[in-house]
Amino acid sequence: MESVEDVRIEGLRKSFGDLDVLHGVTFTLSAGGVYCLMAPSGSGKTTLFKVLLGLDAADAGVVTGIAPGQIAAMFQEERLCEALTPVENVLLVCPRRTRRARVRSLLSRILPEDSLDRPVSQFSGGMRRRVSLARAVAYPSRMLLLDEPFTGLDAMTKGRVIDFLLSERRGRTMLVSTHAEGDVALLGGEKIELDRVQG
Repeated sequence: MESVEDVRIEGLRKSFGDLDVLHGVTFTLSAGGVYCLMAPSGSGKTTLFKVLLGLDAADAGVVTGIAPGQIAAMFQEERLCEALTPVENVLLVCPRRTRRARVRSLLSRILPEDSLDRPVSQFSGGMRRRVSLARAVAYPSRMLLLDEPFTGLDAMTKGRVIDFLLSERRGRTMLVSTHAEGDVALLGGEKIELDRVQG
């Protein structure tokens, strides 16, 4: 993993036609920090993530300290390869030298061992979320962007997933979109309210 540095988001604006989604978003993520981004649904959290990832171009503003290719992401929508197993899905984003046994060991911490050889098309929504999270964690990066990663998880599973996430973060800056106030404490993070960081 490369060394991390502060990420500065300044004056970020994004509109879709007459809809002004992001208007002057400005905040700093300290290197290696954990942050929870909070706002009502439809307020622009996912749009902000897409701009940071280079999937959407901002209308104005700058982002410094990180480049799109240095960010690992977990999206709200499923982006798994249906016919592949969890291990195969994670290996898709790993360096070629990555050992299959290492990925299997990683996944077994948050999924039943007997599920690891089944295609993800057979999985429940909560199991699919865990595969997506493991894939983001496994991708070599300087930053993690997780868009509502705990959706569909019961309290016990969520606790296991958070323990997994924090142990595998390895010093990377992490920005998590969530609606749950309690996630800030569970992650040991700092809350960023989107409406308070816009001009």
